[in-house]
Parts: sequence; C-alpha cells; structure tokens
Amino acid sequence: EVQLVESGGGLVQPGESLRLSCAASGFTVSNVVMNWVRQAPGKGVEWVSVINSGGYITRYTASVKGRFTISRDNAKNMLFLQMNNLKPEDTAVYYCQFDNHRGKGTLVTVSS
Repeated sequence: EVQLVESGGGLVQPGESLRLSCAASGFTVSNVVMNWVRQAPGKGVEWVSVINSGGYITRYTASVKGRFTISRDNAKNMLFLQMNNLKPEDTAVYYCQFDNHRGKGTLVTVSS
C-alpha cells in the first residue's frame, strides 16, 4: 500500500526557512517522479516542484524558483523540500505526491 507522510511545517516569519519531509512507503522514491504541491487557504492545488526518477532533473514553479530546493534520500526513501526566504504567499498546506497519491499534508504559515 502506498503511503506518504509529510512533516516539517510550522509558523515562521517572512525570510525564514523550513525543510519539509515526506516519508514514503509501499514504493521506491528513486524509481518514480515525485512532486510537491500546495494548497493555500481558499484556493486550488498548485504544483510547486518535481524531481525525476534519476534525481538529476528538477523543476519549480516560477514563484519559488531560487528559493525552494527539492531533493530526496534514496536510502531513507524520503523526499524533501528546502524552503528559504519564505514569503506570506507561501502559506499553504504542502503535500508530496506520487502518481495520484498524496499524504495528509503539512501546514506552512508565513506571517509576521
């Protein structure tokens, strides 16, 4: 059974950083394309970042490019999202996604 469990969210001030983690089970993250998506309050789901199965191709939505970094730890079967210089508009529930599977998400709130 595919399971994804996100963690690492919290309340931070603008300009601060967070590192989100996604623990995967039921499949091997190094074999698949993995995404981070987010949903801000009252808005639809927005794609944030992707990493390919080889781990050498990453892409980001324009609003986070240069601030966020997607990575994974194959040995731990985990996916990460390093988020630097956070902005209030980054406030959202963040989900890791494989195919049509998502976890319950982790809330990131950026506010002064």
